[in-house]
Amino acid sequence: MSSSASMSPGPSSPGSGDDIAPDHDSHGSTPAAWTAVVIVTLAFTLGTLAIILGNWPLFWISVGLVVLGAIVGKVMQAVGLGKHGKAAKPANQ
Repeated sequence: MSSSASMSPGPSSPGSGDDIAPDHDSHGSTPAAWTAVVIVTLAFTLGTLAIILGNWPLFWISVGLVVLGAIVGKVMQAVGLGKHGKAAKPANQ
């Protein structure tokens, strides 16, 4: 038995790429997804700071920003900037 034959990855070995479905190549990397993630991340950061400082009005503003981030993401998806929108294209094209 040669050492190169035993070292080559088989079709089911991790990292070979054979176990990845071809229709899952986008991972949602769209302007709508990134915008929503940035808004929600900023909102959670602001909300955390508000709790640490004991500033309840700022906390509730950050809760509103989380909701706003979700709405902005859905609106951007609806106008074609999301994964299932008209302008969305697979990553391999």
